[in-house]
Amino acid sequence: MLLFGLGVLSGVTTALFGFGGGFVTVPVVYAVAATGPAAMHVAVGTSAVVMLVNSLGATVTVVRAGRLHRAYVWPLAAFIAVGAGLGALAATSVPDGVLHALFAAYLALTILDGVLRRGFLGGGRPRPLSRATVTAGGVGIGAVAGFLGVGGSVLTVPLLRRRGLPMSDATALANPLSLPVAVAATAVYLAAPGPAAIDPAAAALLLAGSLPTIALLRRWSPDIPDRAHAVAYLGLLAAALVTVLV
Repeated sequence: MLLFGLGVLSGVTTALFGFGGGFVTVPVVYAVAATGPAAMHVAVGTSAVVMLVNSLGATVTVVRAGRLHRAYVWPLAAFIAVGAGLGALAATSVPDGVLHALFAAYLALTILDGVLRRGFLGGGRPRPLSRATVTAGGVGIGAVAGFLGVGGSVLTVPLLRRRGLPMSDATALANPLSLPVAVAATAVYLAAPGPAAIDPAAAALLLAGSLPTIALLRRWSPDIPDRAHAVAYLGLLAAALVTVLV
């Protein structure tokens, strides 16, 4: 029941914040379901599966609503996919404790960056992505996201936000940009040698809660003020950080 309820939360964060479930499912599976010396690896692998399904469902919603701004998605998504495969491969050979520490450090740095640097909380005027951001930046986003099993939304949302997009558009585009990460990471974790790095029961329970929630929010989505949306985004990252640390 706990996993199902947290799956509902994962659906809310996917639809409203573009997380795809990664920043909810990794702490949840690590704290509730995964055991043993490879618990963090199981949490990351399970997160990739949940993120794949959630992001796909949310992306369909974005396309149907006519909110897929192609200039911000392609070819950035292709470079993210390349980096995600490399990141997921690297994660399979990293000690569990190191992966845990890096996940927590990444969350903390992202929160500080959002609070201290100008542009995230205030927004601005939309500007195109530079070639360096699309290529090298895309590979970097994919590598970090694939390594940590988080979908890349924690990098793509701040990136698009600092390019002047409103939070509603930045979070909506985070889901199609999370798809290549989820596909690459899931494939790597399924093919990895040794014990299974995915908990199918935990993934099924989380998806049982998240998918109906995403479907519901397709029909009814609250109109959140832009700054409040940005503050809530950082607040959810802080909650995920506390969960992982505790």
